[in-house]
Amino acid sequence: MKFSKTGLAALLLGAALALPATAAETVKITILGIGDIYEFDAQKGRGGFARLNAIARAERAANPNTLYVFDGDMLSPSILSGFDKGQNTIDLTNIVPFDIAVPGNHEFDFGVENFIEKMNASKYPWAAINITGPDGKPLEGLGGVMWKEMGGLKIALIPVAQDTSPEVSSTGDLKFLPTVDTAIAAAEATRDEGADLVIAVVQTDQTNDKKLFDSHAFDVIISGDDHSYATAYDGITAYVETSIDGKYLSPLDLNVTITEKDGKRKVRWTPVFRFIDTATVEPDPETQAKVDEFNKLLDESLNVPLGVTEGMLDSRRNVVRGEEAAIGNLIADAMRAATGADVAIANGGGIRGDRVYDPGTTLTRRDILTELPFGNATVMTEIPGSQLLAAIENGVSQVEKGAGRFPQVSGMTYVFDPSAPPGSRVVELRVNGAPVDPDKLYKVAANDYILKGGDGYGALGGGRVLINAANGNLLANDVMDYIAKNGKITARVEGRIKRVGE
Repeated sequence: MKFSKTGLAALLLGAALALPATAAETVKITILGIGDIYEFDAQKGRGGFARLNAIARAERAANPNTLYVFDGDMLSPSILSGFDKGQNTIDLTNIVPFDIAVPGNHEFDFGVENFIEKMNASKYPWAAINITGPDGKPLEGLGGVMWKEMGGLKIALIPVAQDTSPEVSSTGDLKFLPTVDTAIAAAEATRDEGADLVIAVVQTDQTNDKKLFDSHAFDVIISGDDHSYATAYDGITAYVETSIDGKYLSPLDLNVTITEKDGKRKVRWTPVFRFIDTATVEPDPETQAKVDEFNKLLDESLNVPLGVTEGMLDSRRNVVRGEEAAIGNLIADAMRAATGADVAIANGGGIRGDRVYDPGTTLTRRDILTELPFGNATVMTEIPGSQLLAAIENGVSQVEKGAGRFPQVSGMTYVFDPSAPPGSRVVELRVNGAPVDPDKLYKVAANDYILKGGDGYGALGGGRVLINAANGNLLANDVMDYIAKNGKITARVEGRIKRVGE
């Protein structure tokens, strides 16, 4: 059978009209995540709130379909937060508010009441689906799953906090449900409710991040806590780890195609990861003016010299959380001198400067408050040697994870085997040169946070408290007084802490 050209064209047109109609549209969604931002000002030309706010403003101006999310940790620790309990971070983020903020463990360093006060002072919503009050009901003012309509898309934001927060911060009687299980269950529920995109905003470590990623319950995961920068995509889920102090940012663009065929809707997307080194960013003028005000206030009270270092002091995170550090010895010695204790324990995670001081450096009040920004008090308890040993066992139980519980000490020495099972790693513990006596009572100086069981130090509890938090000095003040009294800093690594084989 033959068709004329006119007849063939008519036939093809009829066939095309008979096909089901397909409507398609495209939209770009930008997700800018930030977390673990402690320093209000730039450090060596990177990070800080003025650069962060400049980027957030620019992203929103470039794409109205931008989600600006915070994944935890800003109220503490920093020098200024030691004075205002984190209000400076609220003031600075209120200039360019987040779409959603998830509380990190450091949001509770000054207690639950302070977090609630700062949450109420925020011009943006805080949310976490796995935090409840002691009665199991949601904490007033703290939201849950957030829904956003953008570019014709129904987007579910799943905010999840770190379930280990009660171990490492002052969360009071709040309850924290499991991070991973709670997040996945919520993601699946939002799919059932018709979410086109499911985005997790979560504070948790990379072990849990991998579990969330491998679940494929999420389109996007924006995560903090590890202080590192990372991106990943496996064809199903896109992932961003948001660095520290806003130094390096990765806005994530989702190029989304929405199609409808026979009344059925299909959403597909591809990710574009961008990288921003904030050293290249011009600070936001409004924010910088506020930062300058804060710096002026600090300069007036903090640039006071205390003493000169004879040797090197190293407060880098991997050092104070894994080996004997001269600065750890300095802090523990100051605690013991202030209290007259037999021994002292300083948890490495409480030392926060993350820097090296060369020999001949003049330390100032600013330096010490940078290293010890939490506002902890020096306390003293009396416990038997068996509990002291248990406390040190706890301190080395997670050394391979870089946990903040690692014990810097004074008045004692210990040897541990990191390859042994947690709870049986301490090979030797000596107090003032003699093997620890499990039945003898020892006076132990510590900070009030670990005496209350923080960082897993439950073994310090139950003893006779000789100096409580109300009567103890500010730990940072004890260290500053110790340095000023000696006129110089002679602390050095001297064999207080050893690993088997050293």
